[in-house]
Amino acid sequence: MPLRCLLVDDNDAFLETARTLLERQGVQVAGVASNIAGALRQACALRPDVILVDIGLGEESGFELARLLAADGQGGQRAQRGQGVRADVILISAQAERDYTDLIAESPAAGFLHKPELSAQRISQILNRQLRVGQPGFQLAGTAIGRLPGRRGQANARS
Repeated sequence: MPLRCLLVDDNDAFLETARTLLERQGVQVAGVASNIAGALRQACALRPDVILVDIGLGEESGFELARLLAADGQGGQRAQRGQGVRADVILISAQAERDYTDLIAESPAAGFLHKPELSAQRISQILNRQLRVGQPGFQLAGTAIGRLPGRRGQANARS
């Protein structure tokens, strides 16, 4: 089963381009959202392995979405009813990582990905780094990593 991904960005052209790129690389884009409310609904309904969240969601903040997803996955109301979101979040932006270094470090996200570098391989690198550090964000990163193309069977070895 391929890695299941939810894309969250307020730019429709980016959502379409990113979907096409990732699907060609073997990632299943389970859904897309353009704001916090839509992302929370989609994350609950689709149960993706990883959620790529744009830092700038128009008037909303990707950092706030990452915090809400973390709270939901770690004991929020829905999590207590067994409906919590248990996916790794990777923050994305067209801006350089150095523009957000402190905010990224303080967030519960697994990492940051510069939009021009978007690929299944970079997602894998971020999830692998998170697993090595021993700080999985919302779920055991090894499960998601094992679903990336070319990584068959490795999730079970890490679980």
